[in-house]
Amino acid sequence: MKTYQETIDWLFTNLPMFQRVGASAMKADLTNITALCEYLGNPQKKFKSIHVAGTNGKGSTSHMLASIFQEAGYKTGLTTSPHLKDFRERIRVNGIMADESFVIDFVEKHEEKIINQKASFFEIAIAMAFEYFAQQEVDIAIIETGLGGRLDSTNIILPELAVITNIGLDHTQFLGDTLDKIAFEKAGIIKPDTPVVIGETTSETKPVFTEVAKNRNAEIIFVEDKFFQDLPSDLKGTYQIKNKRTVLSAIEQMQKKGWKISDNNIKAGLLNVIKNTNLRGRWDVLGHDPLIIADTAHNPHGLVEVAKQLNEQSYNQLHLVLGFVNDKDVTSILNFFPKKATYYFCEPDVPRKYSIDELYKIIPEEIKDKHFFDSVYKALNAAKNNAKTHDLIYIGGSTFVVAEVV
Repeated sequence: MKTYQETIDWLFTNLPMFQRVGASAMKADLTNITALCEYLGNPQKKFKSIHVAGTNGKGSTSHMLASIFQEAGYKTGLTTSPHLKDFRERIRVNGIMADESFVIDFVEKHEEKIINQKASFFEIAIAMAFEYFAQQEVDIAIIETGLGGRLDSTNIILPELAVITNIGLDHTQFLGDTLDKIAFEKAGIIKPDTPVVIGETTSETKPVFTEVAKNRNAEIIFVEDKFFQDLPSDLKGTYQIKNKRTVLSAIEQMQKKGWKISDNNIKAGLLNVIKNTNLRGRWDVLGHDPLIIADTAHNPHGLVEVAKQLNEQSYNQLHLVLGFVNDKDVTSILNFFPKKATYYFCEPDVPRKYSIDELYKIIPEEIKDKHFFDSVYKALNAAKNNAKTHDLIYIGGSTFVVAEVV
């Protein structure tokens, strides 16, 4: 009998994980997940679901939806990725992570199948989530895609509703190098005769969504065409305004399908996302005097919103603790941050990290006040030691940097 930590170590060691090793972990078809779920008795067919895709905001949107359903009294499953601290963050029911014993038993029972199937880490995480939700007899599960949509391991569900938050340039080596190509991949979650809510569009993406929805006889709802009052939430980034509108539009569709969700449930759900679902890393305030904020934004589409939010803050000096993974265009990411800040570059503790030696060679000369550290901990400590009461420390650049500080 393995311990929980031994079980997780076994998964990390034996299964390729995109977050850690990158492209070699990708499986560009649904063969594995289909076989795994058939072997498990197709647990994904035993509960209702909402499917959420998009370049940015899909995590926040999924957590908000889960929080609202919880407030409405529904037993609610939630699977999102990646996790920050504990693998079980990927599998929650009513905000509570799956039991350690469930993870141990699942791996022990199905170890031979997992190895023979040559499954990826994400495929096993999704199969495990589906099995847990079925065992727990959830009323509804919010299923966030991993990467893309059409060929994403989550895309074997037949949901009540599909939600696509937005389209930006990210993971272009897998999803395509233009917005319309990426939109086509994300639109892969649109199912026949099933409504789809689209959070944001561009001139390139809207025709793609319209065409796919038409071909599948799916009602399409563009959030941009609707008006919603901005309701308060405990998720504080200004970019959450767009996500909230998408969530409200999705809830409206679910109400039409007969789900009993009141205005009070919606208000309470949005106000208690962190309490109900334990979401972290979205404009996450870690301290005051100086103000310390961590955010997982790591692509241009997300960083535009972070840059806007930073511009709206008042502070004397900005301290930026930043680390990256090695498939990101670091110089373009740095364009979103002011050159006059004090920079603390660091390495997240993952195999895909952008090493300090490599970073040192590419940081633009316009950034004068820069320091380099071989760990996130050392970089943050240096920032804290340098920062005065009315300064701001921002921590980001990668989900893995944020994971080490929350």
